[in-house]
Amino acid sequence: MEGPPGAAETRLDIWLWAARFFKTRSLAKQAIENGKIEVGGQRAKASRSVRAGDALAIVRGDETFRVEVVAISDNRGPANVARTLYKESEESRVARETRRAEAQAARAGYKAPDTKPDKRARKLIRALGDIDAL
Repeated sequence: MEGPPGAAETRLDIWLWAARFFKTRSLAKQAIENGKIEVGGQRAKASRSVRAGDALAIVRGDETFRVEVVAISDNRGPANVARTLYKESEESRVARETRRAEAQAARAGYKAPDTKPDKRARKLIRALGDIDAL
């Protein structure tokens, strides 16, 4: 999974793609440009070199990862191999799991209807929509 022999660094966007934080390099580059990625507490450019030992803060949607780069790779491989490229801090993992559990609990009260709305229900739904337009 390592890059070319002697490669002790690679571009940030390539590493994020290889570590499977983003599905494509262009999404990784876009996240970097929008300030969602920090290296050592500072905003970075997509072309910035990443080395083993660098501390990254990655914001993806409502998740925040705080990871340390363990290995460098230019190639995207299986997920279990990609996880060996970084080490996530324990507090970051706990915070993400707590946030995910809270979101799941908030959704637990909602129950989707079993059937499609009938004619009367559709009229009520339309009427409610018209009230919001006022």
